[in-house]
Amino acid sequence: MNFDLSDEQKMLGEQARALLGDLSPFDRLRGLIDSGAEWDEPLWRALAEMGFLGVTIPDEYGGLALGALDLGVIMEALGCANAAVPFMSSIVLAAEAIRLSGSEAQKAAWLPKLASGEAIGTFAYAEGPGPVFATGAALQGDRLNGSKGPVADAGVAHIAVVLVAGGGFALVDLDQPGVTRTRLDSFDQLRPHYRIDFAEAVAEALPGAGKLDRLIDGAAVQAAFEAVGAADACLHMARDYAMERQIFGRPLGGYQAIKHKLADVAVATELARSNAYYGGWAAEASPDDLPAAAAAARLSGIKCFEMAARENLQIHGGIGYTFEANCHFYYRRERMLGVHLGNRGFWADRLLNAQPGSQTKAA
Repeated sequence: MNFDLSDEQKMLGEQARALLGDLSPFDRLRGLIDSGAEWDEPLWRALAEMGFLGVTIPDEYGGLALGALDLGVIMEALGCANAAVPFMSSIVLAAEAIRLSGSEAQKAAWLPKLASGEAIGTFAYAEGPGPVFATGAALQGDRLNGSKGPVADAGVAHIAVVLVAGGGFALVDLDQPGVTRTRLDSFDQLRPHYRIDFAEAVAEALPGAGKLDRLIDGAAVQAAFEAVGAADACLHMARDYAMERQIFGRPLGGYQAIKHKLADVAVATELARSNAYYGGWAAEASPDDLPAAAAAARLSGIKCFEMAARENLQIHGGIGYTFEANCHFYYRRERMLGVHLGNRGFWADRLLNAQPGSQTKAA
């Protein structure tokens, strides 16, 4: 195992961070919230032009055919910027589900559009309280009935990959009469969620079976990369404020208690980054190790991001809770990301049940 990223991967990450730094500053995020926009469409187009949307999509479908670690450095940059784009929903989940389980016709029809940003996808797996990955929606022939929610980014998505009864996937065009989308209240205003109701909606089954575990393990690794990037941003934000803020005639960062808080966040973030790197490596080089690696990455990512977001607010004090400050962007995202794809308890169970050479069951 190589314990460092390649020069090409480092360059990819630098390009992503530079693009996001230019196009997605905090004032831009505040403007999106004030306007009620659900996503940053110009940023999405810029990501598509740079080829970032097709990073893991095979080259025959217009992608770059790179690996999980390459995708991870982009996810880390997106997390650092708290970007308001449906990257996780469309690329990490929907496109990957089609790549893993779709027919050649389905791949040819949708992967090029997803890679170019022409189409946006989402992955509908939840059905309210109950099992994280619920299978109440029923596909009979080419008709889908049932409800899914919350579904991230469903308001801007053109298609959804839906988890259906029996554990398979159905591909649904969301712009048809049999589909109703209802926006839900969401704590993170930059990643809206919807309820989707299907009433005799036309759908296609994805023929590849038994891919759910592989899909969510891969997505858990990418969620860990996003959490690491966001935690790192919180750490640097808190450090910079502590160095500038004067209290009783000395910088806030000069007090030992503040140093301890920052040190704890730095250690947790580096541990989570190591687990994310291992998960990305396992996804490519050692699939038998992926279930345990993905669960460990997901758990450490949840922990480091929660710690970083809370300590960032604590160090900023009262000003950190205002809309004019930037702390709330990450606190909102941390609360959402902490339960997306299953909460800490769900992933702790998967880690305990993961055995080398075997797959755990989503429940």
